[in-house]
Amino acid sequence: MSLTNPVITIDGPAASGKSSVSREIAKRLSWNWVSTGAFYRGLAYVSMQEGTPSQDEKALAMLAKSDCWSVEMTSEKTAVIYQMKDVTAEINSEKTGSIASVISQYPEVRAALLQAQRDCSLQPPGLIAEGRDCGTVVFPEAILKVYLTARSEDRAKRRAKEQGLELESTVEEQKLRDERDASRASAPMQVPENALVIDTSSLGFEEVVARIESELKGRI
Repeated sequence: MSLTNPVITIDGPAASGKSSVSREIAKRLSWNWVSTGAFYRGLAYVSMQEGTPSQDEKALAMLAKSDCWSVEMTSEKTAVIYQMKDVTAEINSEKTGSIASVISQYPEVRAALLQAQRDCSLQPPGLIAEGRDCGTVVFPEAILKVYLTARSEDRAKRRAKEQGLELESTVEEQKLRDERDASRASAPMQVPENALVIDTSSLGFEEVVARIESELKGRI
């Protein structure tokens, strides 16, 4: 695919810092920002509301293209709209995340959501896209591909603190989610070719942002 506007992708496992770092880069560049994970969390939420079983791949793929919900970009969040109501705050529960992790395994679901994700790049001046497969599948021609990672324990601590969860259960759930993301048949989570890989375990937020900004010099 050829890009109408420049795209920077930031991929990585859960709680590696993708969302906060990508939002900050978008803010500094005055570019649009999208979290592709919101498409799967949104679909998971809508499937619960509509009574669509998480095991029914074909029904979920059809629901993915339903006009009863949509995903919209804003400067601060990727908004999920269901039945004309902003339900973004409701899609971030651990339950919704668990269902999203399951349904994101389905090739038909991923194919059904792919074009809507790519369409986010049509709005100028540029796009920062964060997720699991933005640099490998959604935007393989991005001008810069970043992969953030961190030690599993550090990521679990971050998620538990952010969501007020017990550390032990968060560690177990994260392991399952990482395994699903890395082993799924369609678009498994992996480091994009020629990506800038940053381990955020021992780096501060500003250090991570500075590394990416330095890499961007001369590219935009």
